[in-house]
Amino acid sequence: MTRNPLRILVTGAGGLLGSELSGALAERGHAVVAMLHRGTAMYRNDGRLLCARLWDGVWPPPGQIATLRGDVRQPGLGLDGASLTEIVRRVDLVIHGAAATGFNLGERVYREVNVGGTANVLALVGGGGRAPIPLLHLSTAYVCGERSGLVAEGELDVGQRFANRYESSKAEAERLVRAAQQQGGVSAVARPSIVVGRYRDGTIGRFTNIYALIRLVTAGRIRILPAGPGASLDLVPVDHVIGGLTDIAERMAAAAGRTYHLVSGAPVPVAALRTLALGYPQLHAPRFVPPATFERARLTRAQQTLDRQVTSFYASYLQRDPRFQDANLRQLSGRACPCPDQAFLRRLIDYGIATGYLRGRSVQRTSG
Repeated sequence: MTRNPLRILVTGAGGLLGSELSGALAERGHAVVAMLHRGTAMYRNDGRLLCARLWDGVWPPPGQIATLRGDVRQPGLGLDGASLTEIVRRVDLVIHGAAATGFNLGERVYREVNVGGTANVLALVGGGGRAPIPLLHLSTAYVCGERSGLVAEGELDVGQRFANRYESSKAEAERLVRAAQQQGGVSAVARPSIVVGRYRDGTIGRFTNIYALIRLVTAGRIRILPAGPGASLDLVPVDHVIGGLTDIAERMAAAAGRTYHLVSGAPVPVAALRTLALGYPQLHAPRFVPPATFERARLTRAQQTLDRQVTSFYASYLQRDPRFQDANLRQLSGRACPCPDQAFLRRLIDYGIATGYLRGRSVQRTSG
């Protein structure tokens, strides 16, 4: 429990990180208003239902959560005047986590949610005759685009090319945050990499993004993938990300003005994923080929169609080797990510198998 409880508004509180973070902050003794775009139920990463009451116009006491319907796409986050006034009057920190995170959404969605939503949050915290409200903005480490090599925490625009509109829209949102800082805004930026299951047991609340690719590959539906030599994936346990966000939130006076990579610090070579899959007889192990020969290596027409659809979303991540510097969090709180070694990767796969999400080749064959 913290000795200095804060009143915190969390946008995107229905997402994987937002719901887990809201629960962690409440456990630390903070009063949390969790803003949801739809629904009212919130679940922790391990599936536990969060105990929360509906917003009634009054901030919850320390250690409790109130849920509030809102929409970052709208001015004032779509809140009624009384709710907006009460939140702005008493809030100590806004954590902006609402975002469109899929890779295959329309450009309008990214612009309205990731860019426009950030602009609306910045308008809310920006002052308007009062002191600015501190803001913790959630971005992604992959605003680095299709770069390899060292990526510094303070870097943003270095001429990089982006793999998709998700990456470019998150970079654009960061530019808005930086511009607000220059106008007196008080903010910090957190950049998680590829979020995966809890370190000790692989538990993950939602199988999204990279997990979708793993499922298709291990079921044998995708057999060949294009991978560059030396390519790697920075897989970060969800509990390290939540711990880092909590550290920043509780130390905003020291954290403001800086960017924090919430990453593993030890990226996993893409080639190691084949070795991992080979350890499970029921799972298909993919074959990686150089990108230049990928078109010739693919098999049937159906395989080509599926490959083209999926690899258009993920191929870039299998062909780069970014090395994210991550000293800022250690300097702020001393927190370091545990090593994502082979045992950790096995725990991720074991959890997927135990839940039935990863079912392997035999189930795929019998299901037609």
